Amino acid sequence: MKPKQLSDTSFFPLHRNRAKAALASLFVGDSLAMPVHWYYNPDDIERAFPGGIQKLEAAPELHPSSIMSLHSTRQGGRSGCGHQEDGETREVVGKVILKGRRHLWNQPNRHYHHGMQAGDNTLNAHCARVLMRSIITNNGCYNQDHFLKSYIDFMTADPPRHRDTYAESYHRGFFANFIAGKRLNQCGARTHDTPSMGGLVTIGPLAIHELLQGYDLEQVKAVCRKHLFLTHPDDSLGRICDGYVALISGLLMRKPEEQPQQYLLVAAQTTLGIDLEGLVARARSDREVVGGKYSTACYINDSWPSLLYLAYKYLDAPREALLANTNLGGENAHRGAVLGGIVSLASSRTVDEWFSQLLEHQAIESEINALITPP
Repeated sequence: MKPKQLSDTSFFPLHRNRAKAALASLFVGDSLAMPVHWYYNPDDIERAFPGGIQKLEAAPELHPSSIMSLHSTRQGGRSGCGHQEDGETREVVGKVILKGRRHLWNQPNRHYHHGMQAGDNTLNAHCARVLMRSIITNNGCYNQDHFLKSYIDFMTADPPRHRDTYAESYHRGFFANFIAGKRLNQCGARTHDTPSMGGLVTIGPLAIHELLQGYDLEQVKAVCRKHLFLTHPDDSLGRICDGYVALISGLLMRKPEEQPQQYLLVAAQTTLGIDLEGLVARARSDREVVGGKYSTACYINDSWPSLLYLAYKYLDAPREALLANTNLGGENAHRGAVLGGIVSLASSRTVDEWFSQLLEHQAIESEINALITPP
């Protein structure tokens, strides 16, 4: 279906500025949190970085709460958790993806992002770029088959085209199904952590692009849910995805006089029945909510409310939002990527200093500009 013309093009420069800031902050939020990604004890962050993370940093040599050695290298999930890994189950890590990096998974307390430097992005953020480049090279149009080919080419490259050491469960599950001969659009695997925050990282760029093209909200929701299910086939995550796309639409397309808070309140209520305004008003500290009321783990029923809380509290302050998110630990990199997009859609600002320090900021900026420029 062809997109309709935007009803009022006079605001398009404003929409484009919001989109540019949001996409930049996706990569900033991810990179800022990378060195303390999956630190589940915030005191460990303080010990590694006295005063907490305050700028882009490299990944430390050791990770105090890493369980990478327990994760399956042959499929999604952990080794021995409800599935058999016999001699007929082929290796995925090191053989199909992450070539040359399998040995790093056997070491206790190995950092998930071993060897990554200040300003590096994690694998999931790189996959957001894969999506963006797929759209750009396909004449500005999203196509599921084109994306899948781009994703597979990127993930199976030898040597890898990124510097990450770790691949989330969904990547490993996808490629286990891929080498088993499943159809590409049915390779998405279901594991205990399929409904997780990492599934939303590529949704923001896709939703922003489709909305700027003039597609209506219901069309964009449908496209984004189908895209999500290529790698994260889970209905509960799909419902959150619908609410997330509606939130992006409201924040991106709102008129200058409209307040952004209303869209966050609606998103919280419609997705999980959360009184967001009350939650923020009652909280004595961020830790009371993120890590207290809600786990800092990846599971969407905790990570989504945590993200909305941070977005509402720090809506006009991208720097403070991303610092708070980072120093709360847990699933802070992917939570930070999505959070960065939301607060920057609301404020039309990113943290320019940090964006300019991303190791690949020039390429990322070019991709952002190409994605949001009208055909």
